[in-house]
Parts: sequence; C-alpha cells; structure tokens
Amino acid sequence: MADGRIPQIEAMYCTHAPALLEYLQRNFGSCASAEDLLQETFLRWLRRSDAENSAVSPRAFLFGIARHVGLTALRRAKKTRTVPIDEVAATQGADSAADLERMRIAMAELPEQIRETLELRLRDELSYEEIAAVLEIPVGTVRSRLHTALRLLREAMI
Repeated sequence: MADGRIPQIEAMYCTHAPALLEYLQRNFGSCASAEDLLQETFLRWLRRSDAENSAVSPRAFLFGIARHVGLTALRRAKKTRTVPIDEVAATQGADSAADLERMRIAMAELPEQIRETLELRLRDELSYEEIAAVLEIPVGTVRSRLHTALRLLREAMI
C-alpha cells in the first residue's frame, strides 16, 4: 500500500466506521463479531477502492460491502437473523411503551426485504439512492418497498 493513501484510509474509517459497526452489530452480530466484519469490510474496500469512484457515494459503497460481508457470515453460520430494537427509555409512559412494543412486533413481522430497506432508511439514514446501491436494486424498488413498509405498519397499528 502506498503511504499516500493512509490519510484517505484514516478519513474513511473515522467518517464511516461507527455507522457501519452499528449496522453490522444490529444485522449480523448474532453470527459473527461485528468488529471482525467491520475489519473485513475495510479490507475488501482497500482491495477494490478503484470501484468506489463509480459508486453513488463512498458511504453507500461501504454499506454495500458491509452487507455482502455480513450475508456471507450469515450463510457460513447458517443462522436466522433477528432484528433487535433499542429499549424503551425509562421516562416513557406505559401507553407509549405499549405502542412501541406493538411497532417492534409489526416491524419484526415485515418481509425481510421490506424490513431491510426500512432499516437502512430509518436507522442508517441512507438516501434512496444509497439504499439502491447497497441492495443493488433500482431506486423505484426502494420507494416501493418503503411505501409497502409504511402501509403494512399502519395496518398493524390500527
């Protein structure tokens, strides 16, 4: 590796590693160490950094790599994925806690493709274009999946 790339590597890591680690812990932490998956993500990025120039954004490019790394780990572990959601703050009332629990259940019951798209939008705050790049689908499909997710969640909350 050329020494000239070290500042770029450090900048990418400092900028994107926390969000990637959270994504990997949440989605793939049951099958492997999220820190190991993060390291593998950056190793793959270093091997393929020339492809980054054609990506929608460096963030989307890294999330795409992280997703593939995590899916590979899942296949190896042959485990099913669970979706943990942050705990309710102690200051919330019983009604909001019950509503949040209903929402958790409704989100867990969404079809996996719909749920993954929704999580990338809400939790990881990716744009539609970035989600499309991560999932390797058209932007229109991202919009359709998010629309379906909201419709299903509304129906579940009635």
